[in-house]
Amino acid sequence: MGITILNSTFPVLTLLVALPALAALTLWLIKPTRVASRQIGLSVAALVLLGTIYLAVNFDYGKASVYQFAETHSWIRALGVSWALGVNGLGLAMLVLSALLTLIVLIASARDLEDGKGRYDDAGYVGLTLATLAFMMLIFAARDVFVFYLAFEAMLVPMYFLIGRYGNGAKRKAAAMKFLLYSLAGGLVMLIGIVGVYVYSPLAAASNEQHANLFLLEKLAGQLQASPGVEMALMITFFIAFAVKAPMVPVHTWLADTAQNARPGTSALLVGILDKIGTFGMITLCLTIFPNASRRAALVFVILAVISVIWGSLAALAQKDLMRLISFTSVAHFGLMVMAIYVGNTVALAGAMVYMVAHGLSIAGMFLIGGFLTERGHSQEIAAYGGMQRVTPLIAGTFLISGLAAIALPGLSGFVPELMVLIGTFKVYRWASVLCLVGVVAGAVYVLLPYQKIFTGKAPAHRKSISDMNQRERWGVAAPLIVLMLIIGLHPQPLVNPMSQIANQVVITQEASSQVEGSGQ
Repeated sequence: MGITILNSTFPVLTLLVALPALAALTLWLIKPTRVASRQIGLSVAALVLLGTIYLAVNFDYGKASVYQFAETHSWIRALGVSWALGVNGLGLAMLVLSALLTLIVLIASARDLEDGKGRYDDAGYVGLTLATLAFMMLIFAARDVFVFYLAFEAMLVPMYFLIGRYGNGAKRKAAAMKFLLYSLAGGLVMLIGIVGVYVYSPLAAASNEQHANLFLLEKLAGQLQASPGVEMALMITFFIAFAVKAPMVPVHTWLADTAQNARPGTSALLVGILDKIGTFGMITLCLTIFPNASRRAALVFVILAVISVIWGSLAALAQKDLMRLISFTSVAHFGLMVMAIYVGNTVALAGAMVYMVAHGLSIAGMFLIGGFLTERGHSQEIAAYGGMQRVTPLIAGTFLISGLAAIALPGLSGFVPELMVLIGTFKVYRWASVLCLVGVVAGAVYVLLPYQKIFTGKAPAHRKSISDMNQRERWGVAAPLIVLMLIIGLHPQPLVNPMSQIANQVVITQEASSQVEGSGQ
């Protein structure tokens, strides 16, 4: 089954990429605009969110596996590169999530960037956040593999400065450099795969007109003119880059250092959205372009994913820094997603896609709400607190809800996707599903234990003056996150249905490619 494209008469996706990019350039290049950086950032993020809602309203959910709102323009003809955008159900969900969390992060970060007199004067942070939003829009909408790669690499620049320039920790520059080196290394490995895709593309020797579309996803899906060994090698280059981003054991060590030293808002964007590029790329590129190689390597990737689940869960239990703890929980969650992607079961794969959205909400809640507390208390050490539910009841309650959503409490956003992942995996790799239950049990401990240490008991005397959430934080950050966690938890079908369509198409394509390979054609 090939990839179907529905073209758009208006370049709405290009507009969603251009708007935050131009706003970021405006803040950097035109100094008078910097005094209104907060208003500009919030306005642009809100406009992008409205644009993604427009896409969601006009999306044909009966054809969720089809790339809609598509636009294709020849860009670098000599290399076969096109400016080609379009979204299926998964891409649409990630666009909406990206715009929503960016707006929430900008609302949450207002306190971070105020000087002592209540003035919001850091245009650089806003500009870098908007630049990151532009790259996220481009990555999740790209139908050209080369354009995807360019955005994948370019996104490192604003994120590097968000960590190194605007981080909280004393080692923020070292953490930013570690993030950059890991990500660049993965990207350089992926570049080898990009060159290989160019060489073995079915359009490599085509006419000039056809060659212009060489990197289009629909032209490459299962169509590489490469031997099984070469296809496997190319697929592994992509997988390594995405494993770094995901992050998976053993290339996960950059995440905890980054989360410990970055601002909570930056960590929310990084783990809630940007790290999803790893799982998104595995689904959109690895499974699609290299279906046979992905199927043959599935067992190895499942084993690595299970190790990530167990390692992330146990490592989280050992953390004394709240932000490091939250980051290690994500290693476990990403392990579950990757496992579900490669087991070859439609239920598990659909669950992984829903999990991407659900985890984005819960982890953003944990980072941002935890950040409200640690920035007021001037410490990220869990042992520095106690009894805070009496001092900051709103922070305590919201953090607990976010944590319970992360550990899949029924009725909250994480329950249905985690159940789908475990059930789907159990049908194919029973042992993997059973082992991951260890991580699920540990998950309850690594969320509830720090909650008990931070929020229950008697509050230290010097902590009793800490203020609770203000109106902006309450209604601009906590409320929308909790409402969305409840909506997805209680009524997940609108999200599950389109993801199931995509999963069915991916699995059918893999099976068809396997049959063709087995017949020797």
